[in-house]
Amino acid sequence: DIGLGLTTWSPLASGLLTGKYVDGVPEGSRASLPGYEWLRGMLTDETKNGQVRELMALAERLEVSTSQLAIAWCAANPRVSTVITGASTVDQVTENMGALDALERLTPDVMDEIVGIIHPWTRG
Repeated sequence: DIGLGLTTWSPLASGLLTGKYVDGVPEGSRASLPGYEWLRGMLTDETKNGQVRELMALAERLEVSTSQLAIAWCAANPRVSTVITGASTVDQVTENMGALDALERLTPDVMDEIVGIIHPWTRG
């Protein structure tokens, strides 16, 4: 340990990890706007959204939102010192701050489960 910490940016992967793109691009979302075609492909990727569906089920089981789970997962990493979140509305800021309460639910087993979802080749 040399006293360095990581800063994470975009812990919600431009909205992918909110779960709002699992059924396509919602009207009024960033990916629906002109000029964001470059982002649309990533946000609607079926493999990625399959993983998001699994994370949504885990979040529901933990009684947190998928956004809170994603942000808490970043914050729980001992090498991370700062998580930079973004929001378009006050409600999103409030939702994101709920990740602080979600941290206590991220047991080592839950952390391993998350890694198994996002890195499926690590599953036993």
